[in-house]
Amino acid sequence: MLTIGKDQLARFREPPRRAFEAEMVAHLAAFSPPLFKTLGEAQMLVVVRTGMAAAESYGFDLRGPVRMYLELMLLFGSRFDTDPQYPWFHELLTASPDAPQMQRAGRIHARVTEYRRQVAGPEDEYTFAALRRILNVAEQPLEYPPTHIVAEMSRQFAAVYPEKVAHVGEQALANLIREGVETARDLKSPSARGEALMSVLMFAFGHGCADDPLYPWIASTIRDGMVPEPARWPVRLEKKAITWLKHVLGDLPRRG
Repeated sequence: MLTIGKDQLARFREPPRRAFEAEMVAHLAAFSPPLFKTLGEAQMLVVVRTGMAAAESYGFDLRGPVRMYLELMLLFGSRFDTDPQYPWFHELLTASPDAPQMQRAGRIHARVTEYRRQVAGPEDEYTFAALRRILNVAEQPLEYPPTHIVAEMSRQFAAVYPEKVAHVGEQALANLIREGVETARDLKSPSARGEALMSVLMFAFGHGCADDPLYPWIASTIRDGMVPEPARWPVRLEKKAITWLKHVLGDLPRRG
């Protein structure tokens, strides 16, 4: 559950930064046990430090707002602030920069609460159901004519996660898919297979997933698949993504 916390007025510089980092690692481990299990303590510390720096760049240095920012990373991806799926994050993070931190954080918290009510559902049941559908799609061939990939991927996304697609909107979804296509091409995979896969991963894990510290297996698989055959990373990444989803979803109760 997204929180700001009772100690929200204490700055994370006091107690010392390292103590706060350790506290946040423990907090995020409890916030998302499946994700923490896949990352481990050392990598979660990398996530915490990345998030603290990002939060500071938006003027957040109180414990509550910083903790909220870290929780948002786990919910929406480390680069949620620039994700085309969630343009309202950037608007809220940059609006009224001189306003009190708690006031700004409160606006974000209220917006996220409403988003999660509509998109995640009670106890995240819509999200878990969507991830299971994405797993089913990932186990099938992802091949579309390049000229139709935006329309076809939009249709697939609407089928696996209708609640999110309805909230995100057609234009934002198309922008995300185009970013996935461009990212795949930049990674030397000008194929419908790679472009579709990258779009799926961005939809599921956030548009910065290719180098997100929350999902280091994505970056390492792409890097290892670039040599000697650049086109091989989509095949390897599909397998890794399926394994990761099965691992995370394996112990979750089935909600439909």
